[in-house]
Amino acid sequence: MRGFLQPALKRSPSEVQTKFTAFSRGRRTKLAKAAQTSLLKADQWARGEVVTAEVATSLEKAVAGVGPKK
Repeated sequence: MRGFLQPALKRSPSEVQTKFTAFSRGRRTKLAKAAQTSLLKADQWARGEVVTAEVATSLEKAVAGVGPKK
């Protein structure tokens, strides 16, 4: 048994976070650099893990500003 009377917690990433994970590694690196954070923190945010509010808002803005690939 996993725990005592507690359901398993399942992370549910937002639409913006799943969009970020669909990008290639190079593109994710550029977005993380634009958000002034590391790729590690950006990937943690994309998985739904806990990151600071500043990192989360800056990554959301960076992903929202991405246009279609040329």
